[in-house]
Amino acid sequence: MGQVYVARIFEDEDLPDAILRGVKESKVRAGFFIVIGSLKKATLGYYKDGKYENVELEGPLEIASGMGNIAVNEAGEPMVHAHIVVSDRKGVASGGHLMKGSPVGATAELVIVESVGVDLVRARDEKTGLNLLRLG
Repeated sequence: MGQVYVARIFEDEDLPDAILRGVKESKVRAGFFIVIGSLKKATLGYYKDGKYENVELEGPLEIASGMGNIAVNEAGEPMVHAHIVVSDRKGVASGGHLMKGSPVGATAELVIVESVGVDLVRARDEKTGLNLLRLG
């Protein structure tokens, strides 16, 4: 494990964009992150038949769990793979792939943990059409 970075994400910032910005600012090329806070609404992705279907959830929503990994693409640019579980005021939870269109509510807190000595590269997989981790 390497450095640990902590950042606050502000109201109305789009959560996936803010996470990627935090990764770029930290210069982490391999690692993982956790995020908690609130969203005004959420857009989740559900992978089916080779593509993501968007699921729109109206808020306010609590981020019950948010996590993902950090890698680079074949050009060396940082990539984030994020999943999230959000809950409404009754505690009903929904989860999936975090997509653009998820503005932060009051705040969100991001913790990035660097993995040292690990090379994580994402490359396009022809079968799935996804950018998957290339291991080994």
